[in-house]
Amino acid sequence: MRKYLARSVAISAVALLALSSAACGSEREGENPSGGASGGTGGFAADSLIGVALPAKTSENWVLAVDLFTNGLKEAGFQADVQSAGASTTVADQQNQISSMITKGAKVIIIGATDAAQLSAQVDQAHDAGIKVIAYDRLIKGTANVDYYVAFDNFKVGQLQGQALLDGMKAKKPNGPYTIELFSGSSDDNNSGVFFDGAMSVLQPEIDKGNVVVGSGQTQVTQTATDGWKAENAQRRMDALLTSTYNGNKTLDGVLSPNDTLARAIITSVKGAGKPLPVVTGQDSEVESVKSIVAGEQYMTINKDTRNLVKASIDMVKALQSGGAPQVNDTTSYNNGVKVVPAYLLPPVVVTKANAAEAYANDPTLSALTK
Repeated sequence: MRKYLARSVAISAVALLALSSAACGSEREGENPSGGASGGTGGFAADSLIGVALPAKTSENWVLAVDLFTNGLKEAGFQADVQSAGASTTVADQQNQISSMITKGAKVIIIGATDAAQLSAQVDQAHDAGIKVIAYDRLIKGTANVDYYVAFDNFKVGQLQGQALLDGMKAKKPNGPYTIELFSGSSDDNNSGVFFDGAMSVLQPEIDKGNVVVGSGQTQVTQTATDGWKAENAQRRMDALLTSTYNGNKTLDGVLSPNDTLARAIITSVKGAGKPLPVVTGQDSEVESVKSIVAGEQYMTINKDTRNLVKASIDMVKALQSGGAPQVNDTTSYNNGVKVVPAYLLPPVVVTKANAAEAYANDPTLSALTK
C-alpha cells in the first residue's frame, strides 16, 4: 500500500529540478527535467502503433475510455490498438491482449490493469522489446518496468469521500454520534485500498473519538471488499448488513461507497428494506448517479473526467514519440513494491447537488442533467 506524502513537497522538488535543468541550458543524458524516470529514448515514428489494454467495461468510464483512446490516438497520427478485457474480467484475457500488442510492434502500451498484481510478466516482456509502459488509472505492481503512471490522485479521492460523508451526515443531523457502514472496491484492484486508506485517514479519528460508529464492526478492507466491483455483490452485502445490524430501530446514517455503481446498489438495497436513505458517497460521475444526486438520493460523487485522463496519457505518448520525457508531478508516492513509479496526477473534484451545475458546466451530457 502506498504511503501518502504531502503533494507540495513532491511538486516543489519537481519545480526546483526543472528550473535547475533549464538554468544549465542542457540536460544530462537520460534525465527527466520533471523529476521522473529516464526520459529521452530517441523517439519513434509518428505513425507508430500504440497499444491500449483496458479492463472489462464494468463502468461508464471504461466504456468511454475505449472511444476516447481510439479517436485521440488516431487524431494524434498514431495507429491505435485499443482492447478491453472480456466480461468475465479474468486477467488471462488482458495478458493475451498485451502479448499480442508486443508481437505487433507497439512502441508504447497503456495499461488499465484488470489485476494489478498479475501483469508483471507482460510488462517485463514489453520492456525487453523496447516498449514503454504507462499504467493508466491503476498502478501495476511487482515490476521495475512500469515507466509511468497517470491517474487522478486516488488517495485524495478517498479523503474527499470520507469528508463528504461526515459533512453530509452533519447536514442531515447536526449532532452525532453517527452510525455508518464501510464498502471498498475489488481486492484485485490496487486503487481499492488507496481509496479506502484515504477515506479512513479522515474517518478513523472520528471513530476513535466515538463520534462515528461502524454499526457492524466491519472495518477491515478484507471485510468491506466488493469482488469485481460488481453491483450485485455490494447489494447482497448491504442486504445482509441491514438484516443483521439494522433489523430494529437502529438508524444507519451513512455509507462509504467507493464508486457510483456500488452506491446505487446500496441505495437499492436500503429502499428495498424500507429504511430511510443514509448519506451515500460515490465516484466517477456516472449518468444514473448524477440523476440520483440531483434527485436528492445519492449524496455525492467525484468528478474524474475521463477525457482529461485519456488526454494526459496521449500527451505522454507524444512526448515519448518525440524523444522527450513525459511530464510528471509526483515522484515519491507510488511505490509498486519494486520501484517508485513517476506519476502524473490529476485533481479530483467533489460534486453534490449544491455544485453539480457548476462542476459539469463543460460536460454536455452531465450538465443537461442538472437543469
